[in-house]
Amino acid sequence: MKKLAAGNWKMNGLAESLAEIDALAAAHPAPGCEVLICPPSTLLSKLSERASGTAIDTGGQDCHVAASGAHTGDVSAEMLSDAGATYVIVGHSERRADHGETDATVRAKAEAAWRAGLTAIVCVGETLEQREAGQTLAIVGAQLRGSVPDGATASNTVIAYEPVWAIGTGKVPTLDEIGEVHDDMRTQLTARFGDDASGMRLLYGGSVKPSNANEIFGVSNVDGALVGGASLKAADFGGIVSALG
Repeated sequence: MKKLAAGNWKMNGLAESLAEIDALAAAHPAPGCEVLICPPSTLLSKLSERASGTAIDTGGQDCHVAASGAHTGDVSAEMLSDAGATYVIVGHSERRADHGETDATVRAKAEAAWRAGLTAIVCVGETLEQREAGQTLAIVGAQLRGSVPDGATASNTVIAYEPVWAIGTGKVPTLDEIGEVHDDMRTQLTARFGDDASGMRLLYGGSVKPSNANEIFGVSNVDGALVGGASLKAADFGGIVSALG
Protein backbone atom coordinates (compact mmCIF):
# COMPACT_ATOMS: atom_id res chain seq x y z
CA MET A 1 0.00 0.00 0.00
CA LYS A 2 1.44 3.37 -1.02
CA LYS A 3 0.48 6.04 1.46
CA LEU A 4 -1.34 9.17 0.31
CA ALA A 5 -0.87 12.86 1.10
CA ALA A 6 -3.97 14.59 -0.25
CA GLY A 7 -4.35 18.37 -0.21
CA ASN A 8 -7.81 19.96 -0.29
CA TRP A 9 -7.53 23.60 -1.27
CA LYS A 10 -11.25 24.16 -0.64
CA MET A 11 -12.46 27.57 -1.94
CA ASN A 12 -8.96 28.98 -2.13
CA GLY A 13 -6.58 29.67 -4.98
CA LEU A 14 -6.21 31.79 -8.09
CA ALA A 15 -4.00 31.26 -11.13
CA GLU A 16 -1.04 32.73 -9.28
CA SER A 17 -1.38 29.96 -6.67
CA LEU A 18 -0.16 27.42 -9.20
CA ALA A 19 3.39 28.53 -8.44
CA GLU A 20 3.03 26.43 -5.28
CA ILE A 21 2.73 23.34 -7.48
CA ASP A 22 6.04 24.17 -9.15
CA ALA A 23 7.69 24.57 -5.74
CA LEU A 24 6.19 21.33 -4.41
CA ALA A 25 7.24 19.36 -7.48
CA ALA A 26 10.76 20.78 -7.37
CA ALA A 27 11.19 19.96 -3.69
CA HIS A 28 9.72 16.44 -4.01
CA PRO A 29 10.52 15.06 -7.47
CA ALA A 30 10.29 11.45 -6.26
CA PRO A 31 8.25 11.38 -3.02
CA GLY A 32 7.93 8.19 -1.04
CA CYS A 33 4.15 8.56 -0.96
CA GLU A 34 1.46 9.46 -3.48
CA VAL A 35 0.81 13.20 -3.61
CA LEU A 36 -2.58 14.63 -4.55
CA ILE A 37 -3.88 18.19 -4.83
CA CYS A 38 -7.61 18.92 -5.08
CA PRO A 39 -7.96 22.56 -6.15
CA PRO A 40 -11.18 24.47 -6.83
CA SER A 41 -12.70 23.40 -10.15
CA THR A 42 -11.65 26.70 -11.77
CA LEU A 43 -8.01 25.64 -11.43
CA LEU A 44 -8.26 21.91 -12.05
CA SER A 45 -7.41 21.89 -15.74
CA LYS A 46 -4.55 24.37 -15.34
CA LEU A 47 -3.17 22.55 -12.33
CA SER A 48 -3.35 19.19 -14.11
CA GLU A 49 -1.36 20.62 -17.00
CA ARG A 50 1.12 22.21 -14.60
CA ALA A 51 1.59 18.94 -12.71
CA SER A 52 1.99 16.83 -15.86
CA GLY A 53 5.30 15.00 -15.75
CA THR A 54 5.61 15.42 -11.98
CA ALA A 55 4.70 13.06 -9.13
CA ILE A 56 1.61 15.14 -8.29
CA ASP A 57 -1.90 13.85 -9.05
CA THR A 58 -4.96 16.06 -9.18
CA GLY A 59 -8.54 15.65 -8.02
CA GLY A 60 -11.89 17.36 -7.60
CA GLN A 61 -13.50 18.48 -4.36
CA ASP A 62 -17.01 17.27 -5.22
CA CYS A 63 -19.08 15.94 -8.10
CA HIS A 64 -22.71 15.69 -9.15
CA VAL A 65 -24.32 12.25 -9.30
CA ALA A 66 -25.32 12.70 -12.95
CA ALA A 67 -22.95 12.59 -15.90
CA SER A 68 -24.58 15.66 -17.50
CA GLY A 69 -27.83 17.59 -17.55
CA ALA A 70 -29.66 20.68 -16.35
CA HIS A 71 -27.71 21.22 -13.13
CA THR A 72 -26.51 24.81 -13.23
CA GLY A 73 -23.28 25.35 -11.33
CA ASP A 74 -22.56 21.67 -10.75
CA VAL A 75 -19.66 19.61 -12.09
CA SER A 76 -19.90 15.96 -13.07
CA ALA A 77 -17.30 13.30 -12.37
CA GLU A 78 -16.81 12.96 -16.12
CA MET A 79 -16.00 16.68 -16.35
CA LEU A 80 -13.43 16.31 -13.59
CA SER A 81 -11.83 13.41 -15.41
CA ASP A 82 -11.81 15.40 -18.64
CA ALA A 83 -9.97 18.20 -16.78
CA GLY A 84 -7.27 15.78 -15.67
CA ALA A 85 -8.52 14.57 -12.29
CA THR A 86 -7.90 11.04 -11.07
CA TYR A 87 -9.60 11.44 -7.67
CA VAL A 88 -12.60 13.23 -6.21
CA ILE A 89 -13.51 14.00 -2.60
CA VAL A 90 -17.10 13.13 -1.67
CA GLY A 91 -18.99 13.68 1.55
CA HIS A 92 -16.66 16.23 3.13
CA SER A 93 -18.19 17.50 6.37
CA GLU A 94 -18.48 20.98 4.89
CA ARG A 95 -20.60 19.56 2.07
CA ARG A 96 -22.67 17.58 4.54
CA ALA A 97 -23.22 20.64 6.75
CA ASP A 98 -23.48 23.45 4.19
CA HIS A 99 -25.38 21.55 1.50
CA GLY A 100 -27.31 19.00 3.52
CA GLU A 101 -25.66 16.00 1.89
CA THR A 102 -26.81 12.68 3.34
CA ASP A 103 -25.03 9.35 3.40
CA ALA A 104 -27.19 8.29 0.46
CA THR A 105 -26.08 11.32 -1.54
CA VAL A 106 -22.44 10.65 -0.74
CA ARG A 107 -22.85 7.02 -1.75
CA ALA A 108 -24.34 8.06 -5.11
CA LYS A 109 -21.48 10.48 -5.69
CA ALA A 110 -18.91 7.78 -4.97
CA GLU A 111 -20.63 5.57 -7.55
CA ALA A 112 -20.55 8.48 -10.01
CA ALA A 113 -16.82 8.83 -9.39
CA TRP A 114 -16.28 5.14 -10.23
CA ARG A 115 -18.40 5.53 -13.35
CA ALA A 116 -15.97 8.18 -14.58
CA GLY A 117 -12.91 6.15 -13.65
CA LEU A 118 -12.05 8.26 -10.61
CA THR A 119 -11.03 7.11 -7.16
CA ALA A 120 -13.49 8.34 -4.53
CA ILE A 121 -12.21 9.76 -1.26
CA VAL A 122 -15.18 9.20 1.05
CA CYS A 123 -15.17 11.43 4.13
CA VAL A 124 -16.63 10.54 7.52
CA GLY A 125 -16.42 12.15 10.94
CA GLU A 126 -18.25 13.15 14.10
CA THR A 127 -19.13 16.54 15.59
CA LEU A 128 -17.84 17.72 18.97
CA GLU A 129 -21.25 17.06 20.53
CA GLN A 130 -21.22 13.49 19.23
CA ARG A 131 -17.66 12.99 20.48
CA GLU A 132 -18.53 14.27 23.95
CA ALA A 133 -21.60 12.02 24.03
CA GLY A 134 -19.44 8.96 23.38
CA GLN A 135 -21.04 8.37 19.97
CA THR A 136 -17.93 8.60 17.78
CA LEU A 137 -17.64 4.96 16.72
CA ALA A 138 -21.39 4.64 16.20
CA ILE A 139 -21.56 7.78 14.07
CA VAL A 140 -18.49 6.98 11.98
CA GLY A 141 -19.63 3.37 11.57
CA ALA A 142 -23.07 4.46 10.36
CA GLN A 143 -21.51 6.90 7.89
CA LEU A 144 -19.22 4.16 6.56
CA ARG A 145 -22.14 1.79 6.04
CA GLY A 146 -24.30 4.45 4.41
CA SER A 147 -21.71 6.34 2.37
CA VAL A 148 -19.45 3.60 0.97
CA PRO A 149 -21.11 1.70 -1.89
CA ASP A 150 -21.02 -2.03 -2.44
CA GLY A 151 -18.15 -2.82 -4.74
CA ALA A 152 -15.63 -0.61 -2.97
CA THR A 153 -12.06 -1.80 -3.44
CA ALA A 154 -8.59 -0.63 -2.50
CA SER A 155 -8.16 0.75 -6.02
CA ASN A 156 -11.39 2.74 -6.32
CA THR A 157 -11.97 3.98 -2.76
CA VAL A 158 -10.09 5.86 -0.04
CA ILE A 159 -11.65 6.65 3.34
CA ALA A 160 -10.87 9.91 5.14
CA TYR A 161 -11.70 10.25 8.83
CA GLU A 162 -12.07 13.91 9.69
CA PRO A 163 -13.49 14.76 13.12
CA VAL A 164 -15.57 17.83 12.33
CA TRP A 165 -14.42 19.61 15.48
CA ALA A 166 -10.75 19.32 14.44
CA ILE A 167 -11.06 20.76 10.93
CA GLY A 168 -9.36 24.15 10.75
CA THR A 169 -9.56 24.63 14.52
CA GLY A 170 -6.06 23.63 15.55
CA LYS A 171 -7.59 20.99 17.82
CA VAL A 172 -6.40 17.43 17.24
CA PRO A 173 -7.68 14.20 18.82
CA THR A 174 -5.21 12.29 20.91
CA LEU A 175 -3.22 9.61 19.11
CA ASP A 176 -5.22 6.97 20.97
CA GLU A 177 -8.48 8.53 19.81
CA ILE A 178 -7.30 8.58 16.19
CA GLY A 179 -6.11 4.99 16.46
CA GLU A 180 -9.38 3.82 17.98
CA VAL A 181 -11.40 5.18 15.06
CA HIS A 182 -9.00 3.97 12.37
CA ASP A 183 -8.77 0.49 13.86
CA ASP A 184 -12.56 0.29 14.08
CA MET A 185 -12.95 1.45 10.48
CA ARG A 186 -10.50 -1.21 9.31
CA THR A 187 -12.43 -3.86 11.23
CA GLN A 188 -15.75 -2.78 9.75
CA LEU A 189 -14.42 -2.55 6.21
CA THR A 190 -12.78 -5.96 6.48
CA ALA A 191 -16.01 -7.50 7.74
CA ARG A 192 -17.83 -6.05 4.74
CA PHE A 193 -15.29 -6.28 1.93
CA GLY A 194 -12.96 -9.04 3.03
CA ASP A 195 -9.22 -9.16 2.46
CA ASP A 196 -9.31 -6.34 -0.11
CA ALA A 197 -10.10 -3.93 2.72
CA SER A 198 -6.62 -4.44 4.13
CA GLY A 199 -5.26 -2.39 1.23
CA MET A 200 -7.91 0.34 1.40
CA ARG A 201 -6.17 3.53 2.50
CA LEU A 202 -7.52 5.24 5.60
CA LEU A 203 -6.56 8.91 5.81
CA TYR A 204 -6.72 11.16 8.85
CA GLY A 205 -7.72 14.79 8.39
CA GLY A 206 -8.12 17.68 10.81
CA SER A 207 -5.40 20.23 11.63
CA VAL A 208 -2.59 18.08 10.25
CA LYS A 209 0.62 20.10 9.93
CA PRO A 210 4.34 19.40 9.63
CA SER A 211 4.81 19.68 13.40
CA ASN A 212 2.38 16.84 14.22
CA ALA A 213 2.48 14.75 11.04
CA ASN A 214 5.17 12.29 12.14
CA GLU A 215 3.35 11.22 15.28
CA ILE A 216 -0.03 10.99 13.54
CA PHE A 217 1.41 8.85 10.75
CA GLY A 218 2.81 6.48 13.35
CA VAL A 219 -0.70 5.58 14.52
CA SER A 220 -2.14 2.18 13.63
CA ASN A 221 -4.07 2.10 10.33
CA VAL A 222 -3.32 5.71 9.42
CA ASP A 223 -2.29 5.49 5.76
CA GLY A 224 -1.97 9.18 4.98
CA ALA A 225 -3.73 12.48 5.42
CA LEU A 226 -6.38 14.71 3.90
CA VAL A 227 -4.96 18.17 4.53
CA GLY A 228 -6.76 21.50 4.30
CA GLY A 229 -5.03 24.79 5.07
CA ALA A 230 -1.55 23.32 5.31
CA SER A 231 -1.77 22.15 1.69
CA LEU A 232 -1.97 25.68 0.30
CA LYS A 233 1.75 26.35 0.68
CA ALA A 234 4.39 24.04 -0.76
CA ALA A 235 6.64 24.50 2.28
CA ASP A 236 3.93 23.37 4.70
CA PHE A 237 2.52 20.55 2.59
CA GLY A 238 6.02 19.41 1.69
CA GLY A 239 6.72 18.80 5.36
CA ILE A 240 3.72 16.50 5.53
CA VAL A 241 4.80 14.72 2.35
CA SER A 242 8.25 14.18 3.85
CA ALA A 243 6.73 12.76 7.04
CA LEU A 244 4.81 10.20 4.99
CA GLY A 245 7.67 9.33 2.65
